Amino acid sequence: MSEATVVSRDAGERRPAAGPPARRSLLRRRLADIWPSAFLFVVAIATWELVVEVFDISSFTIAKPSEIVSEIWEMRELLLDSTWITTQEIIYGFVLSAIIGALLALAVARFAWLDRALYPLIVLFQNVPKVALAPILILWFGYEMTPKLLLVVAIAFFPITVNMRVGLAAVDPDLHLLMRSVGATRGQILRRIQIPTSLPYLFAGLRIAITFSVIGAIVAEFAGASEGLGYIIQFGSTQLDTPLVFAGLTLISILGLVLYYAMSALEWLVARRLSLPSSATTT
Repeated sequence: MSEATVVSRDAGERRPAAGPPARRSLLRRRLADIWPSAFLFVVAIATWELVVEVFDISSFTIAKPSEIVSEIWEMRELLLDSTWITTQEIIYGFVLSAIIGALLALAVARFAWLDRALYPLIVLFQNVPKVALAPILILWFGYEMTPKLLLVVAIAFFPITVNMRVGLAAVDPDLHLLMRSVGATRGQILRRIQIPTSLPYLFAGLRIAITFSVIGAIVAEFAGASEGLGYIIQFGSTQLDTPLVFAGLTLISILGLVLYYAMSALEWLVARRLSLPSSATTT
């Protein structure tokens, strides 16, 4: 039998297997999801350009999109180097946040007394203004990578811990009782039931955390840095170079968008591999 056909069990008749038409249908659905945002983006950019041009607004006040694109091209080497530096800070800090956040969630889920003792402190720490932490971390660790990573972790670990903690507690009570009735230990229940159940919640937290990591890296560079996109924005501001400021902001926005959808793609791959529900299916 050809791979392009499937035999029906009821009538024995052949019908086409899901192939290129199904993929084209999926592509059409994806395009249907994307085009409203793309259209609104194009309208916003065109309106921005037109308003600045018609009202003759000075480039010191606000740069036109065309000027921003021109600035990115003229300063491409500096901006690419700065983007790479900031990307490293974001990725390294995010990975540390994911490890620390997940371990904290597992710890408070495994030990009830630790949940009662530690979780209120985690919430308390989250209420501390992270902008105020940046100069302290720089005072302690200098102007290298370390204080930037620590600030990213301080900002980004919380949504990971909270979401995974919720996911670990979202196990079906009947399934939990069934596992206990067959003699499963708390560690076995955690590994075989709670962790798989928590993965969609974990990825929801990771998608929030990756955007927080971008904010954390930029805040750290504002507080003290000699390179990176945050430094470029500060430098452009002091030099009244508004197009350079907007160029840095544009690259930060693009970087954050790319990382967010990269995390959504990773979630989709993991969910497909493990046959789990995905919270990224609608994004």
